[in-house]
Amino acid sequence: MTPELGQLALILALLLALAQSVLPLIGAWRGNNALMAVARPAAAGQAVFVGLAFFILVWAFLHFDFSVQYVADNSNLQLPWYYRIAAVWGAHEGSMLLWVLILNVWTVALALFSKSLPDVFVSRVLAVLGIISVGFLCFILFTSNPFGRLLPMPPDGADLNPILQDPGMTFHPPVLYMGYVGFSVAFAFSIAALLGGSMEQSWVRWARPWTNAAWGFLSCGIVAGSWWAYSELGWGGWWFWDPVENASFMPWLVGVALIHAQAVTEKRGSLRAWTILLSLFAFSLSLLGTFLVRSGILTSVHAFASDPRRGTYILCFLALVVGGSLLLYALRAPKVAGGKAFALISRESAILVGNLMFTVAAAMVLLGTLFPLLGDALDIGKVSVGPPYFGLLFPLLMLPVMLLLPFGPFLRWGKSDTSVLSQVLTRAGIAAAACAVIAAFFVHGQLKSIAGVACAAWVAVGIVLYMAKRWREMPRGRRYPAEMAGMLLAHFGVALFVIGVLLSESLSVTRDVRLSPGQTATVGGYEFRFDGVTQTTGPNWVAEQGVVTVMRNGSLVADMHPQKRTYSHEQVQTTSAVDPGITRDLYVALGEPMDPNHVEGAWALRLYTKPFIRWIWGGGLFMMLGGFVSAADRRFRVKRETEAAQTILTPVRESQA
Repeated sequence: MTPELGQLALILALLLALAQSVLPLIGAWRGNNALMAVARPAAAGQAVFVGLAFFILVWAFLHFDFSVQYVADNSNLQLPWYYRIAAVWGAHEGSMLLWVLILNVWTVALALFSKSLPDVFVSRVLAVLGIISVGFLCFILFTSNPFGRLLPMPPDGADLNPILQDPGMTFHPPVLYMGYVGFSVAFAFSIAALLGGSMEQSWVRWARPWTNAAWGFLSCGIVAGSWWAYSELGWGGWWFWDPVENASFMPWLVGVALIHAQAVTEKRGSLRAWTILLSLFAFSLSLLGTFLVRSGILTSVHAFASDPRRGTYILCFLALVVGGSLLLYALRAPKVAGGKAFALISRESAILVGNLMFTVAAAMVLLGTLFPLLGDALDIGKVSVGPPYFGLLFPLLMLPVMLLLPFGPFLRWGKSDTSVLSQVLTRAGIAAAACAVIAAFFVHGQLKSIAGVACAAWVAVGIVLYMAKRWREMPRGRRYPAEMAGMLLAHFGVALFVIGVLLSESLSVTRDVRLSPGQTATVGGYEFRFDGVTQTTGPNWVAEQGVVTVMRNGSLVADMHPQKRTYSHEQVQTTSAVDPGITRDLYVALGEPMDPNHVEGAWALRLYTKPFIRWIWGGGLFMMLGGFVSAADRRFRVKRETEAAQTILTPVRESQA
């Protein structure tokens, strides 16, 4: 009866979610403290039951309960225990349960760390999160039940998709979902602010650490997914503009804009309506990503489901959430707009330009992702939108951001003096030009590489100049507060990322070769000697394992062992061999045997040298760290004395009117 207990736990969680979404809203409307007080215990109770359901599903996987359809479809007796845990979120039903569990984690964290905020506001925030939880719990119970029975119980199950049997898949989805779902908190803050009608900008300060943390998790999830695709799929790339990759990238882009817009709203009271709109867009794009992955309308290696009924539900839920929030925004936005004016040369103007570029970039990615669907709907035939489209437009949209990045910290709020900007322009420009000239001697005229070095130097020198300025002008304890340190780390991550992308793309060398044992091929100055293929086994697979010795100038560099694994049901998966380094990766993927009679033992291999590719993920990790460090700023957690007497809402009766 254990699976039935899991289903019962989800039903009880749904009932508590209904209470959390309805009663606190009524309490905030009527000024009833007792009803508002329901929000926190209802959230805690819901989290307990969702956690219980998730634990029961994990237990079913660990104990091979093949009477559960989901367990039988995604595991077998040979699957190692750690992949049995990862299999819990390895397919559609379990991934949705993980989604709701993480939503409850964010909700409980908000309930615990919001005790200094006004009860009326917190009750509205928790109620909005409860409404979201109701939608997804209904989705699980009515269309995606992970506890459905399979009778009679088979003696063994199928297997987890081999492409998911990778260490990266044990943490990539949970971390990515932490970012996806984390934007629901910023969304809930914005909806609560709109429901209040008239408010101070202090609500934005309360929302900022949650937004930064969500963006940090999303950055980490995207980096982990990129690394998994690079190391597991055998194609040697780190990003393919796949529809599901785009689904996570769009809220990330809007999240960047939101973080900066929140800073303007909190510090100057400007861009209030724009900040709320970005909050709505960030979470709406997260929901859209869920729809794209689970509806089956787009083909992707990442996609989990192709059930039109599920896609219809999510589409309706998406329309309800997005449409309802935009309607509320249209009705209430005029009441929240306002703020201090700012000059053309000011920090607000620079942030606004960056906001527009990131938002347009997200719209460009959205259009490219959905355009094939529009082609089908308009009956104009199959339309493919791929890397040429994204690779051309995205750098053009990001160019103004890169040019403004060193100036941003030097600009003052309201109005800025141009003299300091000319100094930054001169020093950073000279450094960028010098680095470009030096790079030209080493990259043999590769324009992408020269541009990458110049851009990275432009941004990095700007960061160093600003750090030196604060060191000179600020007292010791106030030089680099957490919010400032997070910004500097994230901007430094941008510099690393840019140089990694442009150097790796322009300097990488790829060769597809046919080698017999003892033969060699030279790629990028390295000699790859193929020493044949051996047989090896794993816990639930057998593999043909290549033996490749890499030499340079007569010295041994690496012994590499790419594999072609065969899992149950004759599922074949390539596992690449990577020799990592700070300045280069060596990468070998094993192809097919080229000698049917196995006389010569020849195989097809794909050999790569990938200069500076790890700087891409290093830059992403610095950006992630910047988000977390900024979220930890004590200023966001300490209640200002002036707020003790403030209310962010108009009196209840006035609001009702």
